Amino acid sequence: MSGPPFYPNRSDPSSLRPYTSLMKTIIEPFRIKSVEPIRMTTIDERQNALKKAHYNLFAIPSEDVMIDLLTDSGTGAMSSEQWAGIMRGDESYAGAPSWYRFRDVVENITGMSNILPTHQGRASERLLVEVMIGHGGAGKGKIVPNNAHFDTTRANIEHSGCATIDLLTPEGQDPNSDAPFKGNMDLDALENLLSERAADVPFVMITITCNSIGGQPVSLENMKAVRKICDKYNKPFILDACRFAENAWFIKQREPGQQDRSVEDIAREQFDLCDGSTISAKKDGMVNIGGVLLFRDQEQFVAASNLLILTEGFMTYGGLAGRDLEAMAVGFQEVLSEDYLRYRIRSTEYLGEKLLEAGIQIVRPAGGHAIYIDAAHFCPHIPPNEFPGQTLAVALYEAGGIRSCEIGSVMMGEHAHMELVRLAIPRRTYTQSHIDYVIEIIKEVKANASSLPGYRISEEPAALRHFTAKFEQVVHANA
Repeated sequence: MSGPPFYPNRSDPSSLRPYTSLMKTIIEPFRIKSVEPIRMTTIDERQNALKKAHYNLFAIPSEDVMIDLLTDSGTGAMSSEQWAGIMRGDESYAGAPSWYRFRDVVENITGMSNILPTHQGRASERLLVEVMIGHGGAGKGKIVPNNAHFDTTRANIEHSGCATIDLLTPEGQDPNSDAPFKGNMDLDALENLLSERAADVPFVMITITCNSIGGQPVSLENMKAVRKICDKYNKPFILDACRFAENAWFIKQREPGQQDRSVEDIAREQFDLCDGSTISAKKDGMVNIGGVLLFRDQEQFVAASNLLILTEGFMTYGGLAGRDLEAMAVGFQEVLSEDYLRYRIRSTEYLGEKLLEAGIQIVRPAGGHAIYIDAAHFCPHIPPNEFPGQTLAVALYEAGGIRSCEIGSVMMGEHAHMELVRLAIPRRTYTQSHIDYVIEIIKEVKANASSLPGYRISEEPAALRHFTAKFEQVVHANA
């Protein structure tokens, strides 16, 4: 992982920290203290596993996966300090010291004091929707705009009867654009929507970083403009802040005037702009389970607290053990380390660069937590209704035991912006040699891509079909 290509003024060594100007390789800012064995599978074993799973990678047992890039959510390695916190965890039902440590860390980072722990991000989303929209069809006739909703966010909103709409800028929908902030919301589209349907919009949401279109960041300038439009129409502004630290790092590196600020300051300004936030701590909380829900409005906070008690647990544990709160408190601090973020973003860039060198098209520039392969370009013979992303994801597993995630017409249906396969990199889990192996397998699959079959769905649930749908190969008569 040579060079750091992400510095804004690489030609001026004085703009770099003294030690970084000497670093030609970005190293992991940690040592490995414990290891877990990987079972090396054969192609025959993987083919059998695929058939048993009906070609849905979510149904593959993890012991049959060699490199698991399905998601970065809750799959990372925790630090020695997090494990120490787990041992310190207090399991009192109410008011445990672990709760107060967690609360103080989150309040210090976000500036918000109305804090609710939840067991994960989608629990926060469900509470947010019930408080701000309602349930049992209460959202019928309403609409929530976002830069691009991710799967569970959209599903929770639509479960209320409310519609969703993605308002990405044009460059955000172009995988070949090198625009620095492709997650930005289209401000004119938001203004037009609110000017026509303000009464139907319960809140405006932005996802940072924007997961469904490549892990792309949102600029502070864009968030400030969204805040201004929300104020004009008296609409709450909500952040899906699962990857708030990675977004803050991109702002520091790419946005004019932000280079001399700390990541902590930028992260705080992101939260200062919003009226509430959902966070899956399984991402930038650096833990295996946990979430957060934040409100500025006291009445909304009280309403959410009552629902939390009803469905998750008391307000000071939210469905989690005290040890989980301790791990989150440490993780939210560790994720803001600039040494960690430099390594994290650079290691993702490394994978992207090697794929581009091999002629494999990805969503550019590289996202923070994942590389997204353009499956439509990789498999040009597979039409959208035969799911090129699913084709590629299945092929990567068959060829090398690599589990990835389709983000295209299977997951997003009519909302799909592109046909993508996400290689989500778990935090502090894999080494460069693991990533080099992934690169080798992708290149091997690319060499034989023209022979890959398409897929059709043979069975699917009513919502979030990508998790449990069953697939079968499409065999054409002239194949």
